[in-house]
Amino acid sequence: MNINSVGIRVELLHIFRLLCQNPNPNMKVFNDPIHGHIDLHPLLVHIIDTPQFQRLRYIRQLGGTYYVFPGASHNRFEHSIGVGYLAGCLVRALHERQPELRINGRDILCVQIAGLCHDLGHGPFSHMFDGRFMPLARPQKGFKHEEASVKMFDHLIKSNNLEDVMKRYGLVLPEDLKFIKEQIAGPLPPEDEELFNSSQNTSWPYEGRQEDKSFLYEIVANKRNGIDVDKWDYFARDCHHLGIQNNFDYKRFLKFARVCEIGKKKHICTREKEVGNLYDMFHTRNCLHRRAYQHKVGNIIETMITEAFLKADPHIKIEGSDGNYYTISGSVDDMVAYNKLTDNIFHQILYSSDPKLSKARDILRKVELRQLYKYVGQTQPNANTRINTEEYDKLPEELAGSTPQPSAPDIRLSPEDFIVDVIHMDYGMKEKNPINNVRFYCKSDPLKAIKITKEQVSQLLPEKFAEQIIRVYCKKTDEKSLESAKRYFVQWCMDRDFSKPQDGDVVAPDMTPLKASWVEEDDENNDSEHRVHLQKARVSLFNK
Repeated sequence: MNINSVGIRVELLHIFRLLCQNPNPNMKVFNDPIHGHIDLHPLLVHIIDTPQFQRLRYIRQLGGTYYVFPGASHNRFEHSIGVGYLAGCLVRALHERQPELRINGRDILCVQIAGLCHDLGHGPFSHMFDGRFMPLARPQKGFKHEEASVKMFDHLIKSNNLEDVMKRYGLVLPEDLKFIKEQIAGPLPPEDEELFNSSQNTSWPYEGRQEDKSFLYEIVANKRNGIDVDKWDYFARDCHHLGIQNNFDYKRFLKFARVCEIGKKKHICTREKEVGNLYDMFHTRNCLHRRAYQHKVGNIIETMITEAFLKADPHIKIEGSDGNYYTISGSVDDMVAYNKLTDNIFHQILYSSDPKLSKARDILRKVELRQLYKYVGQTQPNANTRINTEEYDKLPEELAGSTPQPSAPDIRLSPEDFIVDVIHMDYGMKEKNPINNVRFYCKSDPLKAIKITKEQVSQLLPEKFAEQIIRVYCKKTDEKSLESAKRYFVQWCMDRDFSKPQDGDVVAPDMTPLKASWVEEDDENNDSEHRVHLQKARVSLFNK
């Protein structure tokens, strides 16, 4: 344009960027308690105003955790809106900071839609459904809520005739639909995903966007390192409703996010000085799991609800497409039926008068009356041992076979009396350190991506990034049975060489000294009198 003035060039560039953004005067404002007043594109509003999306109003974000934390009443509906908003924030930040990435309006809309719709496939009580109920109801199905989200998204688009609306707002079909679903579905199969993230010669597996826009697949569900807008929203939202402090500020990440080229792929990177904050982010995730998501009472409530749903499953009929009827677990095969399945199924069973649902109804009534199975104790395998999934079903029988000596002669517990819950705690990538898959840039050279090892950050960071926790509950709630169950549990921990239960010296003071590795020198020298007293009390209890 023969314009030599740098100032005029910068001003023109700013005007061109504004024109490219094409602001829509029909943007709708939502007042969100976490993000404040947010603007959403009218196409997003069209999606929100569908029965398939409105269904998320009736699915609790944290499932059974609401029974422990009274403030955790929020639903998947508001979380999904928050993720759609944050997806737009991140992709726009990259667009404004790096125009050379050639991010266009279609890219921005597709990423926002993927964020908005990424949880459409959740079932009743959120992760209880896909993590506890479905593996027991239909173990061969291999149900994942991400795949159900893709199916529900297809159903949402077709049943509401939104293809024409999407075209009206500039999307190109079916290419953009494919891109949206690829973001929702998340990873490739685990072995392919690992190869894709590590190899420079792997062919590009996606169809929605070419390899030069690979970074767009890291915004909604980042399976490379777990840093994505889904976590940003649920960290902030869940902490707000749980009454727990959130130590991660996503707004700071937005300030430093940029795309760097690593081999043939482009990845979202951040400044090297932010590495400590990212460790804090994953530590926050771990704390949320430890304090709330895997709360011992919340977990047993979800276990009891799961039991009730399993007993009710054959007797519940949900009408789907073409007049066919489906059970609770079968509804995932038909989106018309699945769209009718929400947390309301709990009260449908609870208030039913059908005699076939009596056993399920009794369990849910116990949940309502807080007559829960009793917590027995918690332990961990030693550092070199791991309990595999195929062993889970055998654990109650193994526990019931660990008869404590001495034991109360009139109390014998069976495998059916125990529930053994094996919990995996990690930083989001099993045993791996997720920061090893993050790349950073320096202020002096923002184009060069570098790796920062744990040793370069601090000597106080975790040595291990995953652990197993084993919790035991007893279905018999009378005092004598519970006392006996605790002794069974201590004996089982001794037999399996697990860690000593935290209250082991109190519930079984005559047993814990029998395990040499459980006895510390201070215990031997200083606590003998205390142990004798507790042992006499225990013997007296069993002689009653």
